[in-house]
Amino acid sequence: MWIKRILAGELRQLTASFPVVALVGPRQVGKTSLLEHDFPEFRYVSLDTASQAEMAETRPAEFLQRFPPPVIIDEVQYAPALFRHIKAYVDAHRNTNGLFLLTGSQNYALMQEISDSLAGRAAVIPFLGLSGAEWLASPAAAGSTWGRFWLRGGYPGLWNNDPAVSRERWYQGYLATYLERDVRNILRVGSLRDFERFLRACAARCAQTLNMSDLGRDVGISATTAREWIGALQASNQILLLEPYHRSLGKRLVKSPKLYFTDTGLAAFLMGLTDDAPPPEHVGGALWENHVIGQWLRWRHWQHPEATFWYWRDSGGHEVDLLVEWQQRLFGIECKYKERPDSHDLRGLRRLREFYGDATIPGFVACTTAQPFDIADGMTAVTGWTPWTLPGMKP
Repeated sequence: MWIKRILAGELRQLTASFPVVALVGPRQVGKTSLLEHDFPEFRYVSLDTASQAEMAETRPAEFLQRFPPPVIIDEVQYAPALFRHIKAYVDAHRNTNGLFLLTGSQNYALMQEISDSLAGRAAVIPFLGLSGAEWLASPAAAGSTWGRFWLRGGYPGLWNNDPAVSRERWYQGYLATYLERDVRNILRVGSLRDFERFLRACAARCAQTLNMSDLGRDVGISATTAREWIGALQASNQILLLEPYHRSLGKRLVKSPKLYFTDTGLAAFLMGLTDDAPPPEHVGGALWENHVIGQWLRWRHWQHPEATFWYWRDSGGHEVDLLVEWQQRLFGIECKYKERPDSHDLRGLRRLREFYGDATIPGFVACTTAQPFDIADGMTAVTGWTPWTLPGMKP
């Protein structure tokens, strides 16, 4: 079963404008499948294969002779030496676009090499699992429910098989692969079991303010090690850290970020939740907030990269889960795991307006309602399963 991705058309446009296009995202989100499906005229080679990675790293000129452009190079971060030769090839073929399509599952390694060698020559696109809109438009949604999508997750491999694969077995295999391949390459971790415990502790803190000391203490590691391991999760695109908002840029750095997973299915699995029953109330709200912000993250990456995201909290504890800053306007989004939010759920949004003296900031409550409805003046309840069109933005 092929599930069409929103980014497909944009990729064609980018390959016509750049000599190098890179998709960066976690393993198993469909990077390779998308490129192979939409660019059948490109050769394909994977550096996940040890022999190919060794050739690309130690004999890059020979590698490019064997796999000349146009070529898809999968997991390119395993051959850092190759980037200089890609740069030389691009410079020798000026005014020729669509030469290299690259994928990488380790953001830090890939971005460092692109910044050093391919600045101005490459378009880089963060890529994640299925968005709610992609899932809803696919045959996979037939006979299923939003609740199952939320808890099962957006990895295409969980949806494009008939019969459906076991969610628990799939995530067990995914974690084993992730720990062995990515974690060992990014960190020198003495015990992968400790890192898996760390992952589960992070899932338990989903949608919470990140405290490195508390996190490290719960796992039995130092705050410094916890910070390094959080960096590894970011580098492998497993988590998002959402920073706090202040109109003074310097103040944006004085409070801790909030922690989210880029896929709610993985977070739910790590929490011990199944995909065939609603989550307990004490974790449902956090997981719902993670889902909503994850969907908006895909919206930004794939459709509006100029937008910026924050959360907001004042000294009195009033909070708005997500601030979208777009074209010098702010949009406040509160996430509530309920079908009928009321005026009581607007406290954070109202305080945000009062704090900045700006009654024109549109406010939304992302909930499970099927149809949008107004709660108060300029504040609307909307379905949070997918992003919606913001005021002033073309549909």
